[in-house]
Amino acid sequence: MSLKLILFVAAGGAFGAVARYFSMSAVGHWFGHGYPWGTIIVNMIGSFVLGAMIETFALVWSPSEAMRAMLVVGVLGSFTTFSTFSQDVHILIVRGSYLSASGYIAGSVIVGVAALFAGMAIFRLIWS
Repeated sequence: MSLKLILFVAAGGAFGAVARYFSMSAVGHWFGHGYPWGTIIVNMIGSFVLGAMIETFALVWSPSEAMRAMLVVGVLGSFTTFSTFSQDVHILIVRGSYLSASGYIAGSVIVGVAALFAGMAIFRLIWS
């Protein structure tokens, strides 16, 4: 692993973390903090963007290993968050909101996978 690769991932990670912070703050401001809308939204956006990147990389752009690592591992890896998702589930369960917790788990997984497929399909159409 080269220093260049590490620096690219670190730069992407810094960008993604700041983007997540601002995105989750804005969503919390708009929708409130009673339900983890911010986590859902950043994870769905991240899934969609990953799908878009997969198709873009396959069809029209072959970035360097460092650029690919920066975008996927750095930016998207720090923008999306499984640990916050897990914490949100815990909070909902501790509050006794079992139905909300179940919906959050199922919805996050189903919509996240659907967002990835949507990103791939849309960008496949764009680049074809």
